Amino acid sequence: MTTMTETSARFREFKMPDVGEGLTEAEILKWFVQPGDTVTDGQVVCEVETAKAAVELPIPFDGVVHELRFPEGTTVDVGEVIIAVDVAPGSGDAPAAQDTVQQPVAEPAAEAEPEAPKGRTPVLVGYGVAETSTKRRARKGVEIPGPAAAAIQAEINGHGTKVPDSRPLAKPPVRKLAKDLGIDLATVAPTGEGGVITREDVHAAAAPAPAEAPAQPVVAPAPASAPADTAGRETRIPVKGVRKAIAQAMVGSAFTAPHVTEFVTVDVTRTMKLVAELKEDKDMAGVRVNPLLIIAKALLVAIRRNPGINAAWDEANQEIVQKHYVNLGIAAATPRGLIVPNIKDAHDRTLPQLGEALGELVSTARDGRTSPAAMAGGTVTITNVGVFGVDTGTPILNPGESAILAVGAIKLQPWVHKGKVKPRQVTTLALSFDHRLVDGELGSRVLADVAAILEQPKRLITWA
Repeated sequence: MTTMTETSARFREFKMPDVGEGLTEAEILKWFVQPGDTVTDGQVVCEVETAKAAVELPIPFDGVVHELRFPEGTTVDVGEVIIAVDVAPGSGDAPAAQDTVQQPVAEPAAEAEPEAPKGRTPVLVGYGVAETSTKRRARKGVEIPGPAAAAIQAEINGHGTKVPDSRPLAKPPVRKLAKDLGIDLATVAPTGEGGVITREDVHAAAAPAPAEAPAQPVVAPAPASAPADTAGRETRIPVKGVRKAIAQAMVGSAFTAPHVTEFVTVDVTRTMKLVAELKEDKDMAGVRVNPLLIIAKALLVAIRRNPGINAAWDEANQEIVQKHYVNLGIAAATPRGLIVPNIKDAHDRTLPQLGEALGELVSTARDGRTSPAAMAGGTVTITNVGVFGVDTGTPILNPGESAILAVGAIKLQPWVHKGKVKPRQVTTLALSFDHRLVDGELGSRVLADVAAILEQPKRLITWA
């Protein structure tokens, strides 16, 4: 998509792009350039966090950075200009056409946005679609040519120059904050230089009126972008980025798909022996071999034997979509939250190929380099809660998928083996599935097949 606009022959603007399906906003994590720096086509200028990943953005032209429109920590809508570049430095003052700027339009106080039809609307990256009633996004701006542009630009930059109308002065992020909190900027007393309304002014207007009490020292409110500490007893952390996307997706999934979870405890002693042997196998050299690799392969075999589990429910068209491929999702805990990248066409991979893909997926996720494309299109997921010493859980489906397998901790336990109680390696598996399209028989057969393979891993060959 085109993410740049040309404001004149000299200055060009770069807009926040849609770096993943359904993305509506992103937070600027870090700027790698500052005004006055020279940039070249393809150079990374900033890092942004979408709903599911951190993404580096390259600039698509050469020049000198003229202006950064938003500071680090700001959440910016897709399509907003984030950086302006002088592509003809040293050519003198900007031409007159540069007086034309984009002015954000205030939303009418009494006029509501037209309602769009109810239906399937894209949500943030990696979470498919959600059934919602949506509103059309407000038009970003109108062009105001001539001398008025300078006054408007001064308002945006916070210099306090009064635009010749009755609109309160506030930067675009502050206007968005006021909208989110339901605050009419006309009722907010400005404290910024030149009568500009600040974020603190909006938060103050949104706070409930305090009851009469003895005067207390005034404590400046914490910035909205940072956790707010309430007298050392509470910390409030803004819900945004990955955490916001996780919350929306989990609520949507839990209250849309009727979940059923089944459990089985299985002796995996032979699987653990196989893992030890594979680690010494020269054909697996360079491959990270662990129990998760065998569990993933076991699930793929179970899906091939029971293909009905690899499907999705299409609410809008009232159809069951049967998938003839498996994009195997692996839930990964990262510093930015839980993400679920998937191995594309995992059903076609050999055991060494599957191991290589798993190793790359995990290392990329931990480094925060997982792309939105890597998290889209999953069909079935594995979540390994055993790494935390947890026996099992009741996992929630990823939207758009029909099943998720939770793997518990593998522990040495007393187990009846060949008529005698012996210490054996044991784990508990939990399979959650969408009961709209997966009945109890199908879900049970899939879980039983995975357990049977882990108990007797030679079935990876006999059932292949």
